[in-house]
Amino acid sequence: MIQSVAASYFPILVFLVIAFGLSLVMILLPMAIARNRPDTEKLSPYECGFEPFGDARGTFDVRFYLVAILFIIFDLEVAFLFPWAVALGDIGLFGFWSMMLFLAVLTIGFIYEWKKGALEWE
Repeated sequence: MIQSVAASYFPILVFLVIAFGLSLVMILLPMAIARNRPDTEKLSPYECGFEPFGDARGTFDVRFYLVAILFIIFDLEVAFLFPWAVALGDIGLFGFWSMMLFLAVLTIGFIYEWKKGALEWE
């Protein structure tokens, strides 16, 4: 019994050993082969063509976060339409009206944030 369980997990063990070995090779081989010739550009904090200015921990306007969160919310909600469209033939009228209710709530939320001015950029 124990040997059969161990035999069934042996391929997983082989996979883990190979994955660990490959990751070690990918980490250590470039360190051994690569030439290390630093210059002032490579040692600078940013390679963007100009010296950094200001504090990196400055505050951002909350509108950046609001627009990003609204985009993610609506993008994910629209992503629910794809599996629904594929399975529409199997889920019938209940699935259709459930999605219409979902889209109605989504539309009401969109109109609400539009009226509140959350999408306005000054």
